[in-house]
Amino acid sequence: MRILIHIDDADQWREALASRLPEAEIFTSDQDAVDDIDYLAVWKPPAALLERQARVKGIVNLGAGVDALLNNPGLPQDVPIVKLRDAGMGELMADYVRYGVLHFQRDFDRYQRQEASAEWREIPVVAKVDWGVGILGLGAIGTHVAQSLAADGFSVHGWSRSPKQVEGVTCHHGDDGLNELLGRVRTLVTLLPDTQSTRHIVNADTLAALPEGATLINPGRGPLVDESALLEALGPGHEEGRLRGAILDAFPTEPLAADNPLWAHPRVRITPHMAAPTLIEEAADQVADTLRAWEAGEPVTTVDREAGY
Repeated sequence: MRILIHIDDADQWREALASRLPEAEIFTSDQDAVDDIDYLAVWKPPAALLERQARVKGIVNLGAGVDALLNNPGLPQDVPIVKLRDAGMGELMADYVRYGVLHFQRDFDRYQRQEASAEWREIPVVAKVDWGVGILGLGAIGTHVAQSLAADGFSVHGWSRSPKQVEGVTCHHGDDGLNELLGRVRTLVTLLPDTQSTRHIVNADTLAALPEGATLINPGRGPLVDESALLEALGPGHEEGRLRGAILDAFPTEPLAADNPLWAHPRVRITPHMAAPTLIEEAADQVADTLRAWEAGEPVTTVDREAGY
């Protein structure tokens, strides 16, 4: 089995996979050109690399989001693709979202503004059970986040395209289900994949359907949010608009341009796409299991290219 790795920390990945697959020959893309590769383990590879290895038997995407890979012009047709499913990212994402929800539920955003003007005023606490949180996307990571928040005592609503059942979570699906969810949550969290049907799912209509003073957390994919509609809903300055505030970790173009108005908005918090980095040790177990299954001819859950996830 010959494996080629392309990712920023490729040497660490090679060591991790070599310890799990001692029978394999493992190469990194910064070495001299390597041919006759059986499998690719990659994150945002250049088109030229994919074109050179067009005869591979399978591709492992070293992350949960496959939009960059599926949109790569060098991607060979009819080659099965597997993406990481959680691999330790779910807990990191749950921590990020939990922080964001508490930031608003416990009024830290408002206390920060009070601090700037030396204002000493306690704000009554809204009980967790009365703070609805909507999770758009109930894949492996979205489900983990939803159940973690439910275990914390929040009233959690989840949404997916097709019906799902998640213990402790009120589930909605389809267009009608989305509208129902939007009217019942104080914080909306976007954890959907980036597909044609999900781009700008958070738009002017979506934001208008949220209750006055609702909040947004986007640690998923940048194109899910229409930035111009978000800025319009936030309104200018420190005074709260229809949307009270937003915490954003993902953007359509990254790094976020220095002149993007989101940087300067006083009720927006920005992080550099760090909500749930891939944990190599946990992910390497999953990659090794996938490659062994492929070699043995066993069934493997692959990405649906048409659906985009």
